[in-house]
Amino acid sequence: MTTASDRRTAILESAARVIARRGVRGLRVEELAAEAGVSTALIYYHFKDRAGVLRRTLEFINDRAERYTTGGEPGAEPQESPKPREPLEPLEPRQELERALLLELQDDELVRENSTAWGELRASAVFEPDLRHDLAKASLTWVQAVADLLGQVQPMAPAGTLALAAERLTALLEGLSMRWLSGILPLAHARALMREAIAVELERLEHP
Repeated sequence: MTTASDRRTAILESAARVIARRGVRGLRVEELAAEAGVSTALIYYHFKDRAGVLRRTLEFINDRAERYTTGGEPGAEPQESPKPREPLEPLEPRQELERALLLELQDDELVRENSTAWGELRASAVFEPDLRHDLAKASLTWVQAVADLLGQVQPMAPAGTLALAAERLTALLEGLSMRWLSGILPLAHARALMREAIAVELERLEHP
């Protein structure tokens, strides 16, 4: 039996696909309804309006990224879509940091879709101010998560310094992801650059 939660999830999965393919401006409620196989009335019932769809889709792709960045090994090519998995064995703090960042750079259809949709939402915020608050909130949450991981590697580093390092790493990761997705950078090179950046930031934290 299909539940309301299942229907919301199906709509959000469809919204992420549409945004990844056509951009935020290409997201129309009627087309989203057709993609999800539901009525437009049901979309309005669950999300109120198009802005509500965008806001919830942003939350959805962030939650999905959190799941797959804690469910696989960096550098490994996944054999299936990164759905929730059994918890992995704990790693050393630096390995945990590398895993969380490098799993954003894996040649998986769902990761490609997620990263592309995130990039489209970020770019559209230039023209859609309503998105900026939610985008800033999601970005801050991501930066804080990376700062926490950095702090596990270098526990004596000041909180402000950790936050700045996390901002640099997440900004670089976004840029590398977009270059990889657009074919400018090979995936292996993007990963190598990310590893080098992690090493530089950790060295800076250790020897300020």
